[in-house]
Amino acid sequence: MENDPALLIGKGETPQRLLLRLANRHGLITGATGTGKTITLQILAEAFSRAGVPVFCADVKGDLSGIAMAGEPNPKLEARARELGDADYACAATPAVFWDLFGEQGHPVRATISEMGPLLLARLMELNEVQEGVLTIAFRVADDEGLLLLDLKDLRSILVFLADNADAVAKTYGNVSKSSIGAIQRRLLVLEEEGADKFFGEPALTLDDLMRTDDAGRGIVNLLMADRLMRSPRLYGTFLLWLLSELFETLPELGDPEKPVLVFFFDEAHLLFDNSPKALLEKVEQVVRLIRSKGVGVYFVTQNPIDVPPVVLGQLGNRIQHALRAFTPRDQKAVKVAAETFRPNPAFQTEEVITELGVGEALVSTLMSKGEPSMVERTKILPPRSRMGPLTGDERRDLIDRSPVFGRYEDLVDRESASEMLQQRAAGQARDAVAAELDAAIARQQELGEELGSSRRIGSKGQKPAPQESGGGILADIFTGGGGRRQSPAEAMAKSMARSVGSQLGRTLVRGILGSLMKGR
Repeated sequence: MENDPALLIGKGETPQRLLLRLANRHGLITGATGTGKTITLQILAEAFSRAGVPVFCADVKGDLSGIAMAGEPNPKLEARARELGDADYACAATPAVFWDLFGEQGHPVRATISEMGPLLLARLMELNEVQEGVLTIAFRVADDEGLLLLDLKDLRSILVFLADNADAVAKTYGNVSKSSIGAIQRRLLVLEEEGADKFFGEPALTLDDLMRTDDAGRGIVNLLMADRLMRSPRLYGTFLLWLLSELFETLPELGDPEKPVLVFFFDEAHLLFDNSPKALLEKVEQVVRLIRSKGVGVYFVTQNPIDVPPVVLGQLGNRIQHALRAFTPRDQKAVKVAAETFRPNPAFQTEEVITELGVGEALVSTLMSKGEPSMVERTKILPPRSRMGPLTGDERRDLIDRSPVFGRYEDLVDRESASEMLQQRAAGQARDAVAAELDAAIARQQELGEELGSSRRIGSKGQKPAPQESGGGILADIFTGGGGRRQSPAEAMAKSMARSVGSQLGRTLVRGILGSLMKGR
């Protein structure tokens, strides 16, 4: 299939191209700081966009934002592009949408606590195994009883509820220690200090807004402005992993499409894998292996190939290796690992060339038509068509104001959720307690044999409305003592929670491979 559509990366002895129909087989871009990884990411994002493929990538240093503006005409760059085989090279802007978890340099990005799920949230908070188990119980109780967990105050509320009802909850869900709940609450405070409270809430990000094309059919490049986010590296890694899992759970099976439906660049990929528990790494490997059948290509960008676990590294078929330095034993190991991942070229020693590459050069190996890797080639990388360097604040603001999603995410929405629902039920408990005391007073008066007329007057004032039919539910079963007696405060709360299942969610909640909420199921 020599005529398969392909993206030109550069040229060595022969032009180096990335086949579009194999671009969902994932890839790896590595190299030391200052060797050209960002430019390589930029020219790939431009090329995918021209091919009609939407792109998501993080702008870690702010340099990538220039992709939204045409570059300045430069005879040297034009000559280099023609030399490398890009006869149609011309300065051009790429359609881009800017996102920012803090809402400062782009449209706000939010997810709900329910969508994040207990596994990713436990990683974000660095919880131990016992604390993660308590957090999982909190999610299970909320899911079973229709309590929406949208933001951090909702999570705090369900934790307080578990602490107050630990003995009853333990009979169905397992032990819940107050010390573990206290540890989780302290970690929530740390998250809030790092700015995570701006991320959790509504309106939540809609994946369709990341998979847009413009009127000319070019894919939109979605840039996550991550320069401030990098100060909270665990939040950065967890957010991108959540987004990857959302794509995996939401998109339909496509097999091997003619081109990807989305290409996902995971910059500073080591932040995903550093200090991650084995169980999480296994799930990441599973997602990476399976998401290609959804038409999503994942490209990890990092300094050393050893930053990526071997089980994930084996899934990355398209490789671009910039220069590495070999000053320390760890650097020498990284060079050796990088060289061993390529199909050898008899014309040179791969391990030696990796340390000799100049800026704008890379070793390239991509998948050929039958899915086998090409022989590694020393390659000069194409220059980008867009600006090399960041936008100004005014330029970015103008693009945000003209964005196709402007106005959808700017205003925070705080609808009724677990926090408000539990507060209402606590108020109901107080009313029930007052009514119970009044009934007890009436009973004492009746026992003392006061006058019938006086008893009737007091009774009419204190009479409760006819009890409504109560719904079922796990917590209702735990707390209900049966019979026709007055409900205890715990019973009233539990039955109210059970009745809310249909009105709040209207469906059974199902969580996916990484514990995130599977939308639409």
